[in-house]
Amino acid sequence: MSKKILIMHGPNLNLLGEREPGIYGDTNFEAVNTRLVTFAKSLGLEADVFQSNHEGALIDKLHESRTEYAGVVLNAGAYTHYSYAIADAIKAIRIPVIEVHISNVFARDAFRSNSVIAPVCAGSISGFGVLSYELGIQALEAMTK
Repeated sequence: MSKKILIMHGPNLNLLGEREPGIYGDTNFEAVNTRLVTFAKSLGLEADVFQSNHEGALIDKLHESRTEYAGVVLNAGAYTHYSYAIADAIKAIRIPVIEVHISNVFARDAFRSNSVIAPVCAGSISGFGVLSYELGIQALEAMTK
């Protein structure tokens, strides 16, 4: 059986393809997820996808992930910049979490260049569109051999 990973999307990412396509692209959420699951499978990984606009739901899913998954690719959206609760959850689960962002957060609003989750993640990738997720999946595959 292949290793399982979790791809997590935070707030507003369910609106991919509709929300600010100049920043986030014009591919819809379902197509992005299909692409990511297919990409993971090409690396011998089984990927599940989870999205929530609610901080507590993301934390609950991170807690659950510690016994079911080899690692997590997480786009925490705006929670990246201020959710110490999500940072604490990542720190507590002891499986690798890769922080990803579609846009280059350093080329946008100043507040977006601060990540409170980065120090507890295995790594961070931003600015490559949906490819950021694929790079995160590749990193997890390499880290969990």
